[in-house]
Amino acid sequence: MADESNPSLSTDEPVATKKNNKSHRKEKPWDTPDIDHWKIDPFTPDDMPHPLVEESSFAVLFPKYREAYLKEVWPHLTKFLKEKHGVGCQLNLIEGSMTVNTTPKTYDPYIILKARDLIKLLARSVPFPAAVRIMEDGMACDVIKIGNLLRNKERFVKRRQRLVGPNGNTLKAIELLTQCYVLVHGNTVSCIGSYKGLKEVRRIVMDCMRNIHPIYHIKSLMIKRELAKDERLKNESWDRFLPKFKRTNKKQATAEKKKPSNAKKEKSVFPPPQQPRKEDLQMESGEYFLKPQEKRAKAAEGKKRLREEKLQEKERQRAKRFEAPEEP
Repeated sequence: MADESNPSLSTDEPVATKKNNKSHRKEKPWDTPDIDHWKIDPFTPDDMPHPLVEESSFAVLFPKYREAYLKEVWPHLTKFLKEKHGVGCQLNLIEGSMTVNTTPKTYDPYIILKARDLIKLLARSVPFPAAVRIMEDGMACDVIKIGNLLRNKERFVKRRQRLVGPNGNTLKAIELLTQCYVLVHGNTVSCIGSYKGLKEVRRIVMDCMRNIHPIYHIKSLMIKRELAKDERLKNESWDRFLPKFKRTNKKQATAEKKKPSNAKKEKSVFPPPQQPRKEDLQMESGEYFLKPQEKRAKAAEGKKRLREEKLQEKERQRAKRFEAPEEP
């Protein structure tokens, strides 16, 4: 039986459910619609007043042919990293390596990863003015390895050249549409730009190695850029506007029908008849018994006869031009 003295345990009324606590849902007067929640504020030295506890360092090897260029730009790189970001760097010509490390003046803990990407790009033959862009906020890099995608060396060289285009026009179009710096060098493609642009560049490069021409992606990117300017179509699907390309290189049907594979080939138990030798053929024609002077005279006579036949054929072709056409 229910206790009558306690009204909360009475069976006549339904049990109260857990009420929704809305105490945390308070109005935020500082959160106005004009605030951009996706904006990334720059990281300043005031955001991290204390130095880093541990030192982090990264080392990258570079090829021998980059040694002269790196020696030339290394003072500029050292000055840029030390004064602007508080990062130290060393160039070891004996081991052929570049090293970057944090110092007590480093105020951004993520900048060491950007410095690692910087020396990686310098090792991949990216010029110093272009590689320095990686240190900016919102910029990233991607080194696409294309050397192991194709077995045939000639086919690989042809498709890599297709990515560059005549006089570098295809590469310039890709850079303009994706807002990225792209360098095709050796077995890699180095790119610097925004994350969205790097995604597009990687798709173009990988499809080019799969025998899909970059011009198809360039056309699609041009259409997307025009559609993005239209306010009505900004938040809609663009599939109906984008071109759909199909492969047309079908295998040509052979004129002769192939024999069925299960057809049994008749093999003879006897060996094939022996073919006559060159000396046997010369004996039959009598050329074998001629003297060297006679052989040379016969060869000259054959050449003269062949020359006369060609001259006669040319004269006949020339005479055809002066023949009167047939009148209807």
